[in-house]
Amino acid sequence: MIKLKKNKWILTIVILAVIVGFTVFFFWNNNNSQNGENYEATRTSQSNHIENTNTENLTNTSTPQENANTSPEDTNNTPNVVTKGVTTPQPVEETIANFSTKIYTKDSSRQNNINITCQALNGTIVENGATFSFCNTVGPATTAKGYQKADIFDNKGQKKKGLGGGNCQISTTLYNALLAVPSLVVTERHEHSNKVPYVQAGKDAAVAYGSYDLKFRNDSGHSVKILAESDGETVSVALLSIK
Repeated sequence: MIKLKKNKWILTIVILAVIVGFTVFFFWNNNNSQNGENYEATRTSQSNHIENTNTENLTNTSTPQENANTSPEDTNNTPNVVTKGVTTPQPVEETIANFSTKIYTKDSSRQNNINITCQALNGTIVENGATFSFCNTVGPATTAKGYQKADIFDNKGQKKKGLGGGNCQISTTLYNALLAVPSLVVTERHEHSNKVPYVQAGKDAAVAYGSYDLKFRNDSGHSVKILAESDGETVSVALLSIK
């Protein structure tokens, strides 16, 4: 009887040991399986990120070394912005004549008119073979342009006030500069009805829009630029050949 009870206890202990061992093995194995899955998931995610990163780098970027090693054939589609050949020379302006006349009156209205007309004439370019017209270039003297009344001569030689008084000194100065260049042929010129004080007799050039004009034809073979200015003391005109 005692032996039988002892065997039952041994059997019970063995069964409990087996149950405990099985339980421990089950939980250990299950935990390792979950860790393995997490590891695999993490490793797979990292691997995909690396592959995506490498693909983006290969697709969208290139290293300086790769750019430096690019052969000429690889750039055939790039527009060539360098123009080869002989560079077109820039035009050269050469002074061929100049002339100045003294302003004898300080009348503010006359000085005003002279300045306006010099500005209108200054920088005018007469192409080779073209005919220049002083009146067409400067235009009529109007109050809208800022012209004022100053001394002029009427057709009887009488002094009176008129818009644009003083313009004739500029046309006269230009005329005398033209006389120094035979290839600039004067085709129209008129003397005043009375003597003017700023140039010797017979060398003046009267202008009046719609009646008297100063014209010349450019036969020089080059374009000619007209420069005109006044400093309040003198009127100066320079002629430049553009080559």
